[in-house]
Amino acid sequence: MLTGVTSTKDCPQPLRRVKYRDAATGKTFNFLTNRFAVPATTVAELYRCRWQVELFFKWSKQHLRIKSFFGTSENAVKTQIWTAVAVYVLVAIVKKRLGLSASLYTIMQALSLTLFEKTPINSILAETDDLTDETQNPKQMNLFDFLMGH
Repeated sequence: MLTGVTSTKDCPQPLRRVKYRDAATGKTFNFLTNRFAVPATTVAELYRCRWQVELFFKWSKQHLRIKSFFGTSENAVKTQIWTAVAVYVLVAIVKKRLGLSASLYTIMQALSLTLFEKTPINSILAETDDLTDETQNPKQMNLFDFLMGH
């Protein structure tokens, strides 16, 4: 049972603590569950699988540029994720085939900015390859120089 003031109110039922040591990494994990009949190894495996899902969504937020989902049904979410993964893979293939050194993020940014233009894709990507994330616009002031009064 949890004994904290708010935790007793929020979770009044008894919980089971499962302690698991990962043989591969040597790390020890503690899990809380309300499933008393499930073997400890199954609880640990369920949490491991859940963590993989969390890592996937973290990666997708960082790389797939999904700001929000257009629908809430399982089909809508799956369709949007698979579409974003397909775009990411296609851009990675284009990057490799054209031998571009720009990052996938930079290439995707350039493509999203020129989505409705009638510019040949290879010229957009050739210009993108010349850019690096550190490249500055010569007319743009450096923030550090501005703050230091230069």
